[in-house]
Amino acid sequence: MNDVVIAEAVRSAVGKKRGGLSHHLAGDLFSEVLGAVIERAGIDSAHVGQVTGGCVSQVGQQSGNLTRTAWLAAGLSRDTGASTIHTQCGSSQQAFTLAYGLVAAGVVDAAVAGGVESMNQVPMGATTMPEYGPAKTPRYEQRYENTTQFEAADRIAETWGLARSDLEEYAVLSQGRAAQAIAEGRFVSQIVPIEAPAGDGPGTRSISVDEGPRPTTREGLAGLKVNLKERPGALHTAGTSSQISDGASALLLTTEARAAELGLRPRARVVDSILVGNDPVMMLTGPIPATQKLLSRNKLALDDIDVVEINEAFASVVLAWAQELKADLSCVNVNGGAIALGHPLGATGGVLLTKALHELERTGGRYALVTMCVGGGQGTGTLLERI
Repeated sequence: MNDVVIAEAVRSAVGKKRGGLSHHLAGDLFSEVLGAVIERAGIDSAHVGQVTGGCVSQVGQQSGNLTRTAWLAAGLSRDTGASTIHTQCGSSQQAFTLAYGLVAAGVVDAAVAGGVESMNQVPMGATTMPEYGPAKTPRYEQRYENTTQFEAADRIAETWGLARSDLEEYAVLSQGRAAQAIAEGRFVSQIVPIEAPAGDGPGTRSISVDEGPRPTTREGLAGLKVNLKERPGALHTAGTSSQISDGASALLLTTEARAAELGLRPRARVVDSILVGNDPVMMLTGPIPATQKLLSRNKLALDDIDVVEINEAFASVVLAWAQELKADLSCVNVNGGAIALGHPLGATGGVLLTKALHELERTGGRYALVTMCVGGGQGTGTLLERI
């Protein structure tokens, strides 16, 4: 099996609800980020064998194999194959895992993986059309309770003994870390500036800074209404949940030998990348078994990991994972996570991988872990080693 390396990793800034990317077509947003990863690498796009892109709500402007359309719209090689992956919130990390497998197996010697989501224009649930039948059939419901992610998040908090105050304390930490990272310019080198339609009139504006972070206090969070108002003892609010967002991401993977031939600088080795299943009722606990499996089969301990990016779909996801893994939060989401920065569903896995790589380089760390919970009961996980 070939060693696989990352030669380039970029992302857009993450746009907030009704923010700077809310009028930018998803295909155009993705095409600009795909074009940027090739331009920054300095190679001919014809050297890329396949492109895999994550997207969750594949309807309207995000339908019709969006990855292929975006690649072509960027003026990149028409001879490169492309596929669009749906693994709910883990879509672009699973796209990365598939690209990693293609390069490791020698099916192609270079691949691009990433993802996109415009949640402002194509909202969550847009593909749920009852007139065409239920997403979960009665046969499924004979085996498993049909819960939502919001219910699962609160059940996780209850199971792991987390109070609302614990969730709010973590949210304040995420917001503070994101604000500091932006103030110190830690994301500048990884973000592709996007010229997006102004929306409120003619012309465009450049979007190059994550829009999600906002001043946050425990007192302010305590005054928010819970997400599930009808549920007794509900715990999560908008302030302790990920934000509705727009964004795109892209990474270039190749072999060490091919990188040398193309004049590319390998920046990190992909140690391993997986997708695992877990309880579909609690559903958001997937990062726990994903992390355990990655560490076990690569003979590593969590103490060996210098940078952890775990998606903050809800605060309870991170805190339950930390309890189970006995994790030190000082190395977890050190530049803020989705509570502060946002969660553009199909793009987030690539965003986290990009953040992790750049943070390894900034700090001189060796290993990074990226993991995400996935609706329906799955977990993604990737281990990177800085070169």
